[in-house]
This record gives sequence, C-alpha cells and structure tokens, in this order.
Amino acid sequence: MSAEVLYDDASRVYPGNPGVRAVDKLSLSVPDGEFLVLVGPSGSGKSTALRMLAGLEDVNEGAIHIGNRDVSDLPPKDRDIAMVFQSYALYPHMTVADNMGFALKLRGLSKEDISAKVGEAAALLDLTKYLDRKPKALSGGQRQRVAMGRAIVREPSVFLMDEPLSNLDAKLRVETRANIAALQRRLGTTTIYVTHDQVEAMTMGDRVAVLKDGVLQQCDTPRELYDRPVNAFVAGFIGSPAMNLATAPLVDGGVKLGGVTVPLARSVVDAARGLSEVTFGVRPESLRLVGESEEGFDLAVELVEELGADAYLHGRVGTDRFVVRVDGRTPPRMGSTVRVALRGESEVHAFHPETTLRLG
Repeated sequence: MSAEVLYDDASRVYPGNPGVRAVDKLSLSVPDGEFLVLVGPSGSGKSTALRMLAGLEDVNEGAIHIGNRDVSDLPPKDRDIAMVFQSYALYPHMTVADNMGFALKLRGLSKEDISAKVGEAAALLDLTKYLDRKPKALSGGQRQRVAMGRAIVREPSVFLMDEPLSNLDAKLRVETRANIAALQRRLGTTTIYVTHDQVEAMTMGDRVAVLKDGVLQQCDTPRELYDRPVNAFVAGFIGSPAMNLATAPLVDGGVKLGGVTVPLARSVVDAARGLSEVTFGVRPESLRLVGESEEGFDLAVELVEELGADAYLHGRVGTDRFVVRVDGRTPPRMGSTVRVALRGESEVHAFHPETTLRLG
C-alpha cells in the first residue's frame, strides 16, 4: 500500500555539533505514488533526510509522517518502509532467493507464500534464472536488482533508495536508472531516491528537491528547475554543463558583458531597480557562434571538449569563465577567439548579487 510522506519542519542536529543542522527545518510533502529525488552536493543533508525517514537518524525538531501516522519516534521496523542501500547489503552465504525472501521469513510467512512473492519479484526484475546463485556469482547490476527485489517483496508503503547506482559503471547506470524509473511507475509505490548526480535526478524524478547545507532550496519538476531556478545555487547545480554565471554591471535595459549590452526582460529590469549589478546567467546551449560582423561578445577559447555530436568551448569573456555548446563536427580551435551571441532574450537568467534570489 502506498502512502504520502510529509516532512514537517523536520531537523537533525548532531549532539557533538549543536551549532550546525545537518537538516534544517525541512518541510516537504511527497504525494502518494510519487517518485521524488533528493539531490545536492556532498554534505547537503540529502542522505540524512532519507535516514530520518527510515528511522536511522533521530528527528530532533519537527515531525515526519507516513500516511496519517507520525513516525518520528517509531523504530525502523514499524515504519512500513523498505530501503535499498549503496552497498546492496546482501548476505553472501545465502542464495538470491533466500536474500530476497529473508524479511518475509522473519515475518513468519509460509514457504509457499515466500516462494510465490520471490518468484513474482524475480520475474519483474529478470532474475528468475539466478535465484539459486550466491551474490558473488552475480555482476554489480544483478546484485543491485537483487537488492531491489528484496525491497519489492516486502510490499512497503514507501521505497527509500540511497545512491543505489553509484557502484555501477557509466553504461550500466544509465540502463539501470531507466529500469528503476519504469519499475516504480508500474508498482506505483511512493519512492524517495537520493543522489548527488543531477543528471540522474533530472531523468528519474517526477519532482526533484535540491538541498544545500541542510536547507531545501527548491522542489519542482525537472523542467521547472531547469527553466526557472529560484536562486543562483540551483541555477549552477542543475544542468550539465552548469549554467554560466557572472556578476555584471547594470546599464539601461540590460547588463554590460564583454563590452556589449545584453538586453534583459522588462520584468527583470523592474525587479533589479536600485541595484548597480546583477548575477547574470546563461546556459551553454543558449549561446551560439556568430560572425565577426554580428553583435556579440568575444570568447577566448582555452579548451575544446569534443563529445562527438557536440563540443563544449571553455573560455573567458574578460575575466569571467564561460562554456558554450557548439556543433561537434566543426568546433573552433583551442587558443582562438570567437564571437558568441544569445539565442534569445528569454534564455537569460538574472539573480540578486547578494541574496542570490531570482529576479523577475
């Protein structure tokens, strides 16, 4: 049975460091059946928030609810959750079938019921032919699926996943994250998934919650995070490569960048009234190469990163670093200077230079 998850001003303060909150007044509602991804850099509090929900970390202030129950003080076994860890945590002496059915055995289910549930989950995860093997005879991806199967057979209200793909190679990660997202949609179980990889977050989650220093910055759909980041941190964290950010002086109707006036939308100009400068943001794919006679700013190319279909130019506009995505078939040479222009006014983002909040 699925359930809504609610963090209600939940905080975690470690006894040895009372001045620092690992998670600071987190308020977040995860509707029944949603796939929510918690993402952020190392030390942002995402794993701590997940462990608070699992009952592996104390909730020092506020509360956490699953369904209509306050589970803040309940032991993990009474929370009706199943967790998939980074390390998989499989029993090496047990077969795949025994690993998957172990929690059901502890509950006292009959051998027939356990076998039926394990068989059903194994079929779902393409593990049927491996049920008699030990974990050491499996690949990393297969072990990860066994850990998933062990969680599925318990039929919990909530799945919790703590960086479950970080031990897999790049190709297998892409394949497995697609499998996990598809599986979650089939099962319809509320799922909270932790990762530091923002590409993983953007491709898997119904919504993505971005954390920094224990504080929730923004929670929204991947598209909304990408198009309308609420502050400069989210803007720089979401997107690969990251958004170009530079502090630039305000002039009439825009900002001065590389000797050129870049126009800003009227709503941004109005919101920036009284400021002498703003933090200007533009994504690498929102820039294009133009001819010398066209209006734009000059980029001194310091590195060309060739990826096949695309190439990324890393360079400087004055003292500011910029990355520009270009056609990979005919990229400029390293050491050259190219002229760059915006694809459109709507592609520009602007943030307050002190509060870092979005303008307009």
